[in-house]
Amino acid sequence: MDRHSIDWTGYIPAITTPFSRDGALDLDALAGQIAWMREQRLHGIILAGTSGEWFSMSAAERADLFTEGARAADGSMWVIGACNAFTAEEAIGHAHAAERAGLDGILLTPPPYIVPSRAEVVRFYHDVSDATDIPLCVYNWPRGCIVDLDTDTLTELAAIENVVAIKNSTGNFSQFLAGMYALEDSVRYFGLPTSELGADLALLGHGDGLMGSGAPLGADHSDYWRAIDAGDRDRAVALGARDRVVMHRWFQPDYGARFGNQQAIMKTALRLQGVPAGYVRRPLLELTDDEAAIIAGTLHDLGIETVPLAD
Repeated sequence: MDRHSIDWTGYIPAITTPFSRDGALDLDALAGQIAWMREQRLHGIILAGTSGEWFSMSAAERADLFTEGARAADGSMWVIGACNAFTAEEAIGHAHAAERAGLDGILLTPPPYIVPSRAEVVRFYHDVSDATDIPLCVYNWPRGCIVDLDTDTLTELAAIENVVAIKNSTGNFSQFLAGMYALEDSVRYFGLPTSELGADLALLGHGDGLMGSGAPLGADHSDYWRAIDAGDRDRAVALGARDRVVMHRWFQPDYGARFGNQQAIMKTALRLQGVPAGYVRRPLLELTDDEAAIIAGTLHDLGIETVPLAD
């Protein structure tokens, strides 16, 4: 497999996993959330990623999420299942669940927390690829995995049979560009910023889109990439500027939250728009009233109407 084995492009966010107030997985709310995202014309979604709180879900819950996500999307968008895990055996189990659900591919970080060596990272991806038949997107996520995959490592990973794409969330932009130039002809390459520089790079034909988080601005995110496809720089820059407001007010440059936690921020932003995003599961906590007011204020400044948050 390679970049030509798939047609993923545009905005494909890691969406939130709805939980009830008591922490139960709410698949009805997931269907409602995906229905809204279909209305917003998103290009695709990622299930059970960091935004989706994979770390607090059981394997059975993740499998159910994959099945319901595919059913709710109903072929209208790409659906990718995040299979992040500490061991290849666990990741393979999640990948098989994605295959059974009929997902379009899987997303996979290196094993988090344990800080594996380059050889260990490469073996991990080989093991998962060798045991599955589904397109695989490598996710370089230094903030969550404490390893930053350099261009040489990404090049080695791109040569693995099932690897078709890379989501590169390195905070080192020169390293991001080096990886882009080295790999974009062989695998899909996601992570271009929505800044003017990012728009210019995309208009020059670089990169394939952005695997973002949460889709709090709905169609603004996907329409940015439609503007790129149409060659409309002014519209792309204007839409990208709206996304930058969210990123600057809610998040640090390394993608850490300025307050609360990323998952609660996204769920609050969606719930304020009437989207059934649910609540976070412990150990995460909901935003305080003051923190939720920051989210509401940002949405209002962007001209987005809000509804009262339900108790």
